Amino acid sequence: MNTFVEILRRWTLPIAMVAGAAAYFIFTAIPWPDGTYRLAEEALGFIQPILLFSMLFLSFCKIRVSDLKFKPWFWWLLLIQVVVFAFFALLLWLFPDHPARVLIECAMLCFLCPTAAAAVVFTAKLGGSAASVTTYILLVNFVVAILAPLVLPLVHPMEGVSFLPAFWTISSRIFPVLILPLFAAVTLKKVWPKLHQIFASSKDAAFYLWVCTLTSAIVVTTKSLVHDESPLFYQVLIALIALGTCMLQFWIGRRIGVRYGEQVVGGQALGQKNNVFIIWLGYTFLSPITALSGGFFAIAQNIVNSYLLYKKERKEAQLNAESQK
Repeated sequence: MNTFVEILRRWTLPIAMVAGAAAYFIFTAIPWPDGTYRLAEEALGFIQPILLFSMLFLSFCKIRVSDLKFKPWFWWLLLIQVVVFAFFALLLWLFPDHPARVLIECAMLCFLCPTAAAAVVFTAKLGGSAASVTTYILLVNFVVAILAPLVLPLVHPMEGVSFLPAFWTISSRIFPVLILPLFAAVTLKKVWPKLHQIFASSKDAAFYLWVCTLTSAIVVTTKSLVHDESPLFYQVLIALIALGTCMLQFWIGRRIGVRYGEQVVGGQALGQKNNVFIIWLGYTFLSPITALSGGFFAIAQNIVNSYLLYKKERKEAQLNAESQK
């Protein structure tokens, strides 16, 4: 029994990904009454924000507001995201009819997309500073909220889309998810410290809530991949772009972070993206096929995170074994 529990704990992320994909295929294979699929989609859309809010709320309860400090090395992470995004945007503007346009758009989205809020949970799980990655998440989401509505309409003009409406649309999707849980955690600490301490002392609750969030996100990802009608060749290329940009950003982020003693924060800040936001940006501002990059990026980043978590737990197990000798 202990071995089984250990296997589940060590391979939590791959199991969650497989469970999410399997849940989609099993659910769609059952001949439900009319309207069931629509209700299930609405229920999932209702449950996901609750899971995300709860996960972030528990994580923010462990953070002191005084620890949310901007660090100069964050500029390197921002510079990489902005410069690479600007480079791809310039290519699209100069060569609007290039045959590889869709692939360039996919790569551009993978670099533009802000850090996922879930990076707070996973950074803490890997032993990094949750406060540092939270600060970067707030910063990069603010930058993306300004940059995306300025640039995307230029590289992919759409009738009726201008800066202010686009800025409001993007901001309304990213800031409530971050600000409300943080505000709730800070408020609870002031008005009910004892209850706040109970939430703050929870060890892995936020992580397992994130696992549930991941499972539901993989359901959405699987749906987007299954219903996409683009040629298989294009799908493979987009998958390779998502995998390549994901691994590159994790590697660069960790290399920058290690120079400042925050390797975990650097990797998660640059490598873990809000893939649902990538999918939404693709559908809203570019073309539906570019949304595939968000689905493939989700798979890639969780493979990387699974490996990082496996390495950490294996190292801890080795240290425990050596200490017991």
